[in-house]
Amino acid sequence: MLKELFTKSKKKKYATIPSESAKQDVPEGIMTKCPNCKKIMYTKELLKNLKVCFHCGYHHQMDSKERIHSIADPGTFKELDREMVSENPLGFPGYEEKLEQDRKKTKLNEAVVIGTLRIGEQEAVIAVMDATFRMGSMGSVVGEKITRAIEKADDLRVPFIIFTASGGARMQEGVLSLMQMAKTSVALKRFSDHGGLIISIMTHPTTGGVSASFASLGDFNLAEPGALIGFAGRRIIEQTIREDLPEDFQTSEFLLKHGQLDAVISRLDLKEKLTGILQIHQPGGRFDWQEI
Repeated sequence: MLKELFTKSKKKKYATIPSESAKQDVPEGIMTKCPNCKKIMYTKELLKNLKVCFHCGYHHQMDSKERIHSIADPGTFKELDREMVSENPLGFPGYEEKLEQDRKKTKLNEAVVIGTLRIGEQEAVIAVMDATFRMGSMGSVVGEKITRAIEKADDLRVPFIIFTASGGARMQEGVLSLMQMAKTSVALKRFSDHGGLIISIMTHPTTGGVSASFASLGDFNLAEPGALIGFAGRRIIEQTIREDLPEDFQTSEFLLKHGQLDAVISRLDLKEKLTGILQIHQPGGRFDWQEI
């Protein structure tokens, strides 16, 4: 018996492949793999950390509901103009079907959600673009809803906050989409002339006509770490100027380094920072709305 303890077994051990039924026992989505550091985390824990990777700080994409929940005081958000939906003014083939598919998939009517809320007990109007709906592209309804949100902030004499996440103008609406750049910019200028506070937070990605209009017109222009922010694509720029661009070109860190952003703020710290900005612009702070 003692000899057997020191004798290698002649039986070969093979790895077994889980059966299909065993695979189905593991719920889909229980784990999430970080695309940056490749580490695997429990999805529930990642959600509790506002979708920021525990290992490398990578900011996973948030939808509008998650974004609002992360910064709003509980129970204070009230959505505005939810019923607005896009039509097909140019008769673009398949456009209406794609819109309907996205409505069913996201439970949203458009690529932006607007409403009133409180952040750190400070009132504000917010617009949150959602990249899960048509890549956050800017069509007529997106521009109209953002404009209405700005005008609501003007009426209430409270700050306006916008989170941008967009692939740019929506090609299916042609020049009507591009017109939203001017429309929203004029609304922001009018709001600013009335003494309104504009806070823009750019998230990944903020590109095209969105980056060239309302996204860059804040009194405070902020961004999340690692966000892609730019107008034209990297390849187009390199072909145009015939030069290689820096590796971090068009990232939020690159823009901050070159003076195009005021700060790059982690999602974990954003509510605290926003609360501070809003507090100093309330009556008794450095700015008094009653003096307008």
